[in-house]
Amino acid sequence: MPEQHHLIVGPVITEKSSAAFQARKEYAFRVQAQATKPQIRAAIEALFEVTVTDVRTLVVRAKRKSYGRYVGRRPAWKKAIVTLKEGDAIQVFEG
Repeated sequence: MPEQHHLIVGPVITEKSSAAFQARKEYAFRVQAQATKPQIRAAIEALFEVTVTDVRTLVVRAKRKSYGRYVGRRPAWKKAIVTLKEGDAIQVFEG
């Protein structure tokens, strides 16, 4: 299993995730496919020094893309939606 700082690939900053942050203080991260919820919780708490109250995960399906006659696929990836304790914040999303 990868180290904690390798479990979190990066933040997912989209219009929908920004709205979830504003409304419910939920942060979305792209994580390794084999990462489990307890590992994600521990990694977020260690990296950002916050208290995680809830972790939800989902696998984003692969997309078929075509460019003219060439057809390919984007890979599937795993997303984690993390809710923090009241008063905690992650600066990546607020900047």
